Amino acid sequence: MSNQNQSANDASDQPSINHATHATETSTVTLEGVDTVSLDPESRVAELAQLLAEATAKAQENYDQFVRAKAETDNVRRRSAEDVLKAQKFGVEKIAESLLAVKDSLDAALVVENASVDTFKSGVEITVRQLGQVFEKFSIREESPEGQKFDPTKHQSIAALESDAPVNSVVGVMQKGYMLHDRVLRPALVTVAKARAVAEPESSAT
Repeated sequence: MSNQNQSANDASDQPSINHATHATETSTVTLEGVDTVSLDPESRVAELAQLLAEATAKAQENYDQFVRAKAETDNVRRRSAEDVLKAQKFGVEKIAESLLAVKDSLDAALVVENASVDTFKSGVEITVRQLGQVFEKFSIREESPEGQKFDPTKHQSIAALESDAPVNSVVGVMQKGYMLHDRVLRPALVTVAKARAVAEPESSAT
């Protein structure tokens, strides 16, 4: 009987021993970015503190880069605005300097005493040549399209006249046009040819 009681006592003690052994085992989990971090509280706090410090440092680095980029962008925008204002204000400086010679010629013509018609005409011709040189320097050219086909992108028709010229061709220029490179500064005012009306035959008397 004594041996049976001893065996029973040994059997009843076995689960508690296994439970205690299981409780003392160290468990592990895997967190994102951390390989098998121990569940020991102090170790876990240290690991999380390190991750937080790294994330904070990275966030500060990104913020500093953003601030520098924004400052550079603001500087570029400010300089561009200043350049645009300067271009608007002084963009005609070169052509204005070239036009001064033309103005001088006109002023000189006005102070000539007892000038004849021929003298005035000669002075005007000189001034026109000076102005033409200015236009050539800045790629401004006349558009005088008489005899050419009417082009609505460069010409403005003010009348259509019956003519033997080809239909829609320019038969008269009322005002010259001007081009700046390939851009129209002012369209030429023109008259355009249209077909002559066909006279109806007279009906014979019956």
